[in-house]
Amino acid sequence: MRLILRNLGFYLLAFWASITLNFVLPRFMPGDPVSRMFAQAQGTMQPDQIAQLRKLFGLDDRPLWEQYVSYVKSVFTGDLGISISRFPTPVSDVIGSQIGWTLLLGGVALVIAAVLGNLLGIVAAWRRGGVLDSALPPLLIFVGSFPYFWLAMGALYLFGVSLGWFPMRHAYDVGLTPGFNGEFLSNVATHLVLPALTIVLVSIGGWMLGMRNTMIATAAEDYITMAEAKGLSPSRIMVRYAARNALLPSVTNFGMALGFVVGGALLTEVVFAYPGIGYQLLMAVQGLDYPLMQGIFLTITAAVLIANFLVDLVYVRLDPRVRVR
Repeated sequence: MRLILRNLGFYLLAFWASITLNFVLPRFMPGDPVSRMFAQAQGTMQPDQIAQLRKLFGLDDRPLWEQYVSYVKSVFTGDLGISISRFPTPVSDVIGSQIGWTLLLGGVALVIAAVLGNLLGIVAAWRRGGVLDSALPPLLIFVGSFPYFWLAMGALYLFGVSLGWFPMRHAYDVGLTPGFNGEFLSNVATHLVLPALTIVLVSIGGWMLGMRNTMIATAAEDYITMAEAKGLSPSRIMVRYAARNALLPSVTNFGMALGFVVGGALLTEVVFAYPGIGYQLLMAVQGLDYPLMQGIFLTITAAVLIANFLVDLVYVRLDPRVRVR
């Protein structure tokens, strides 16, 4: 319990630091959202309208510390401001409408890559020197060395343009009404294949190589030799003795990757025009939508911190040595 409370305090401190940076950075940048909106209106805005907009975006003439206190209160009440590019829609509504697609894409790709990569790593290490161990790791690492967007454009051209097997953009067909029915879900799954495949191809090599190396070190432990001397079956030794103990580093990696699910698929979403947080962040940067950029940054930071805290809880459960540190 003491370890968990200490880690919780660290994560709360990190979250406070991210909120402070989120407040400070836009105020030290040249220009502000109201000046941009005034320029777009080409001088048609009245002074009282400008004053109301400055107050709405928290950029009025109050002292900086009062603006900071007001901003922190707004964050903890879920008020992240008003989006400029989608004025007057609240930032929380914009993020809420997009984050589900990002979680779907990133979550599906992460689970497939982690499960498949770890299984391949376990088998390759257990049959060290075999065909799987010799050919697959270099091939997957070679594929993983390509940038996300390069593979995404290649898959888009081959499977979307040339062969026409999969749709090339968006999360579902235009004109289709969202709902929990077979037609809509199958359409969403079809649109998900190419973006998810791109992320899996890039990341699966790292998962396999990490598990393979850990398994090789674990297989050399004395308790593995003892299990073999007792005549236990190779499959039981591999799964229950070697793989189970080699899994701990993968749990850590999975938790860290889970945190980056929210912001890690940015380039893939841009290439496939997938309506997620990454695509929305690009639109916010292009439109100088500071409140939306701040909201997305805070959402990504919170996701990383929460995922790391959950991993700490799982680690305490899996490894008793952590509890006595």
